[in-house]
Amino acid sequence: MVLSSDASIGMISDMNNNEDNLQPQSGNTNLWAPWRIEYIQSLTGDDGCFLCQYRDEPDKDSENLLLWRGENCLAVMNRFPYTGGHMLVAPMAHVAGLEDLSGPVMCEMMEMARDLQVLLKQTISPHGFNVGMNIGRCAGAGLPGHLHLHIVPRWNGDTNFMSALGDIRVIPQALSQLYEHLKTNSAKLELPKLS
Repeated sequence: MVLSSDASIGMISDMNNNEDNLQPQSGNTNLWAPWRIEYIQSLTGDDGCFLCQYRDEPDKDSENLLLWRGENCLAVMNRFPYTGGHMLVAPMAHVAGLEDLSGPVMCEMMEMARDLQVLLKQTISPHGFNVGMNIGRCAGAGLPGHLHLHIVPRWNGDTNFMSALGDIRVIPQALSQLYEHLKTNSAKLELPKLS
């Protein structure tokens, strides 16, 4: 398969022509996803931890898509989302495991997760959520040194042919536009409500 970017729409085409096009293709298949290079380079770059960088740049919260700052935690939009509205909640401290968190930090993480669900329900109307952590690179953590919680909005039927056949996700709204909607609704709902 080849993915070519056409403005904001990706197109998939089968480069292996078989007679009936009903059988799985054998041989190599290419999926071109040039927007992924930013993420790949961030994993091996010397820029350090992006969560710590965002923590240390309060004047760049909008640019960094950092939505909330608590006493112990921050909430930020995922720049490489699984779905639109994919959020991260992380402790301010650069720690790798749950055992490194105090009770108040863990509590604030959960309060932010709760309030993000409320905000996302109001803003983009998901039907459900996946909430979880990947601890360690082998468990899927892209940033194994700085623990973070994923809040992923889900919709009935969001596993469609694009993700099932092409492992492609369609994100229907620009991150910056969604960020502005989330900021506006956060103020209206008086979120986050941290103890």
